Amino acid sequence: MEVFAGSLMLAWGWQRAVIAILAGALAVLALPPFDFFFAMFLTFPILVWLLDGASGDPDRGFLRRLWPAFVTGWYFGFGYFLAGLWWLGNALLVEAESFAWAIPLAVLGLPAFLALFFGFGTAIARILWSDGLGRIAALAFGLALMEWLRSFILTGFPWNTIGYGAMPLPVAMQTAPILGLNGITALSIFTFSMPALLATRQHMRLGLALAAALVAAHLGYGAYVLNTATATPAEGAPTIRIVQPSIPQSTKWDEAERDQIFEQHLALTRQAPAEGGPVPSLIVWPETAAPFILTEAPIALEAIAQSLQPGQQLATGAIRMETVPGDGVRYYNAISVIGEDGEIIASADKVHLVPFGEYLPLTDLMSSLGFSAVAQMPESFTPAPATSLLTLPTGTALPLICYEAIFPLELPEGDNTPDFILNVTNDAWYGATPGPYQHFRQAQVRAVELGLPLVRAANNGISAITDSQGRIIEGLGLDAVGVIDAQVPPKTVSNWNNSDRTQNFWLIIVILLLGAATARYGFKRRRID
Repeated sequence: MEVFAGSLMLAWGWQRAVIAILAGALAVLALPPFDFFFAMFLTFPILVWLLDGASGDPDRGFLRRLWPAFVTGWYFGFGYFLAGLWWLGNALLVEAESFAWAIPLAVLGLPAFLALFFGFGTAIARILWSDGLGRIAALAFGLALMEWLRSFILTGFPWNTIGYGAMPLPVAMQTAPILGLNGITALSIFTFSMPALLATRQHMRLGLALAAALVAAHLGYGAYVLNTATATPAEGAPTIRIVQPSIPQSTKWDEAERDQIFEQHLALTRQAPAEGGPVPSLIVWPETAAPFILTEAPIALEAIAQSLQPGQQLATGAIRMETVPGDGVRYYNAISVIGEDGEIIASADKVHLVPFGEYLPLTDLMSSLGFSAVAQMPESFTPAPATSLLTLPTGTALPLICYEAIFPLELPEGDNTPDFILNVTNDAWYGATPGPYQHFRQAQVRAVELGLPLVRAANNGISAITDSQGRIIEGLGLDAVGVIDAQVPPKTVSNWNNSDRTQNFWLIIVILLLGAATARYGFKRRRID
């Protein structure tokens, strides 16, 4: 092990780049659909050993001395995001004649940009670098800090945050309500990097004992929660139906196909429950399921009314149009709720839009360069100012449209606390790739984090109902066509909220910083002596 670590420390030039990129790419095996979390125990030690050898010329300026560490982290991050996000190029093939030219920007440009966060993280770590356990704390501090920044800088893109690699199963998700994704990320990097101590054996026993204790606490607490929490719905709880039609994205907005697509949704809505099963109180269609502006299509609303039974409601992803005096027409990606009489009785608009997908950042500049949003109306979508809850026959829902489910959220307190998450999405853009699996996992963790069951309707992807511990009650896999009829499990009453999770994250960060700084101070003193 010492010889192997030494060879990595001494690697330079293209060899160092290849090793770092491959290590980052292999780390993706810890994410869905592979869920081989042990991969990060192999790849993060490689990053540590590479950083051991990433020392700049001591006669150069401060920033120049950090450059080798920055580049090493950037290579690792580039491999990680390239292997984890290559499938984004599929969305640009749906209308290849318009967007295929941008595939290199999505497949290579986005990973290159996101890798900057890893580069800055390893540069920060290098400032605090020492030997033994101290450098493990330094790496966890630097990378976790940058992963936190990645969650909100430039509207944020926390997709495939490292902490998800530590949550392959519900038993490994139960610390999320306490630590949050960011706290789990910090402790995960610390733990995943610990096998690097095997090379020099300095602090090896202490480090491995700490890693074993963290893993045992993480999984032991999860096992305790799963053994004590109930997923049984209350007696007489209303039934919900999720519709998954699996419409190919290439035909979804084809005017020649839209009537047939709409009828397929109606047919699944009218489908009789399984023998002896109750009639659903709520039907849920996926994101932008209605292939027209509902307020402009009274015939469509009438058809929906004829397909609903007395007392039923339909919640559907839809494009909502609004005319604002003096400001023209605005378009919203929304969830609309339709009553048995065909009237739209409530709507909730998407708050967090996808950059370049639903809106164009720096519109004038980007338009002049030939860019346009991939999924847009005549104008880009408009974001809602805030998330609004929906009152439904099955309880109060927190509506999250597609991409919104990847962001940690603050729940309202008191009587306004929702009963479940209503997540509508359309992962048909990405085909049979890791994308839909990664997306579902992030929604699943959000449910655990918030202590709410998840009701997820995907046009194609993974539709499911989970309990508030992330356990799947019923589900439909990729490319499946059908419905899910199930009762929504109860929410979890938790003493933890987003403020607590934030405080716990910063507590972990401070502890890592103190550990790294103390080790750095001792390391410098030893070198002077």
